[in-house]
Amino acid sequence: MKNLTPREIVTELNKYIIGQQDAKRSVAVALRNRYRRSLLPDYFKEEIKPKNILMMGPTGVGKTEIARRLARLVDAPFVKVEATKFTEVGYVGRDVESMIRDLIETSIRMVKNRKIEEKYEIAKKFIDEKIIDILCPMPKKNTTFRNPLEALFGGGQSEEEESSSYQQELTTARLQKEQVRKQLEEGLLENEMVEIEVEENGRSTIELFSGTGNEEMNINVNDLLGGILPKKTKKRKLTIKEARKILLEQEAQKLIDMDEVVTEAIENAEQNGIIFLDEIDKIASSSYKGGPDVSREGVQRDILPIVEGSTVITKYGPVKTDHILFIGAGAFHISKITDLIPELQGRFPIRVKLENLSRDNFREILTAPENALIKQYKMLLETEGIKIHFHEEAINEIANIAYLVNEQTENIGARRLHTVLEKLLEDISFEITDIDEEELVIDKAYVEQKLSDHITSQDLNKYII
Repeated sequence: MKNLTPREIVTELNKYIIGQQDAKRSVAVALRNRYRRSLLPDYFKEEIKPKNILMMGPTGVGKTEIARRLARLVDAPFVKVEATKFTEVGYVGRDVESMIRDLIETSIRMVKNRKIEEKYEIAKKFIDEKIIDILCPMPKKNTTFRNPLEALFGGGQSEEEESSSYQQELTTARLQKEQVRKQLEEGLLENEMVEIEVEENGRSTIELFSGTGNEEMNINVNDLLGGILPKKTKKRKLTIKEARKILLEQEAQKLIDMDEVVTEAIENAEQNGIIFLDEIDKIASSSYKGGPDVSREGVQRDILPIVEGSTVITKYGPVKTDHILFIGAGAFHISKITDLIPELQGRFPIRVKLENLSRDNFREILTAPENALIKQYKMLLETEGIKIHFHEEAINEIANIAYLVNEQTENIGARRLHTVLEKLLEDISFEITDIDEEELVIDKAYVEQKLSDHITSQDLNKYII
């Protein structure tokens, strides 16, 4: 974060999201404020609360993507939840505290993966030795007797002969090991088959329900018994290349301390977590008829203490929500922000309005982002040996058609481009194995032939998701 100024954060977001500069500026400042807070004295850090953001705008204009890319930019724990999935305490359904439990699970997974990657280098030292031991097992000293009398009175080979024979086998095995080690280092044995023991992933779980009957939970039986049950293993024959990956993962898992992972994950979630609370407008108005008819004001009141700052009990321990950044989002085309209870409104002091996408925005979405839609389709078709080129006029026409369909029917934002492009390239994708040409050109005439004839009032349903 030290090197990510608000301007640089916006620049990074611009690589994937077109337009919506006001929203980008707001989230960039909120993220930078976290870094500024980390530099303050400990006694004052607790006084600085995050300024939660409320995004207003139609679907498909980038609300979720801005929040997701922001979290990915700084590797912060992130969860997206929908307010309509929550129910008031006492009703069957998800309780609002589950969003914090989801955030902790995400944070633990992130920290655990990072710790495992850090241990890979240490684990690699053991793996090659383990593979060499499997390929060239060391000889065992002969302690068996042909009959019981030999054990009592001796017989067979003398101790000197047995020791000499064992030493010869030992020397031969060591030479073989050195030879195999050299071949492994040179990568000559990667496709050789080897048999290894693999830990089974299957876990016995018990299904329980929370005290209020709101939420189902699965508890690992081995966790309840403190890990005393032995792990089940099975033998598998794999190439050395595949076996190395599995053994490396197992060794790295053994090297990490899960107590340390949990402690660090809770700290990371409390200080850096981001929760994207979508469809918050759907719990704002009692006149809204969609979804289950459960008290929306009750859900708001349940969300309020979490957004304000409280302690949520999870199976990993208590988690404080005081410094988690909440980003609320909704279309607010039926209800208004003022329909939210005043206490909840006050917990989202930063309000940002996202604009509808224009023709120019659609055109930029097709070509400008690093994961632009046209780039995606080009790369997909290139996997089967077909290079596809789009004329500028064709791109303009695609953007124009997507814009018109949004204007004439439901406005679903940038998601309309997925529908239009799929329809445009449907024949090519279906018949690609029968196409002899290595290069295809999509011009304006092709776009008009495939799409424009269908943009009529009776055929618009084809484009409605």
